[in-house]
Amino acid sequence: MKLVVLCLFAVCCWSLANTTTTEGPTRGQTRKLQEVLRQLNDVRESLQQNDTMLNAPPENIEDCCSLTALECFRSSLQAHFVTTQKKMSKLIKSLRNSLTVNALNFCTQGNVEPTCSECGSDGEVNVQEFFNRLKSFIQEGITRLNN
Repeated sequence: MKLVVLCLFAVCCWSLANTTTTEGPTRGQTRKLQEVLRQLNDVRESLQQNDTMLNAPPENIEDCCSLTALECFRSSLQAHFVTTQKKMSKLIKSLRNSLTVNALNFCTQGNVEPTCSECGSDGEVNVQEFFNRLKSFIQEGITRLNN
């Protein structure tokens, strides 16, 4: 009897886990990107008067260079801002999250090695332009997930 109950429990757990993952990973990814946008807006407000210049990826990011661009955004934030600030730390952590990374991986060409621009190859941009580019990048991810 105990074995039957354990087997039923295992089947129920497996079924529940399977249902959650087959619901579609894009829903969780979309929520994560929306969370990143909220965090981005919070951080942006606190840096309105900041005149720091940052490395940023180019405005037009090629599909297979999206993860390189994400790393550029993350590394620039870490290099220029104190990550002990709670809001900034949360934003950087969210940009590292696997849901974020997977949602922003726009490359569909398999094992093709893209030639991506280096971080900051277009020169440095001010804080507002940096956040505008990051916001557009995140919004592009949301748009692609919803199509």
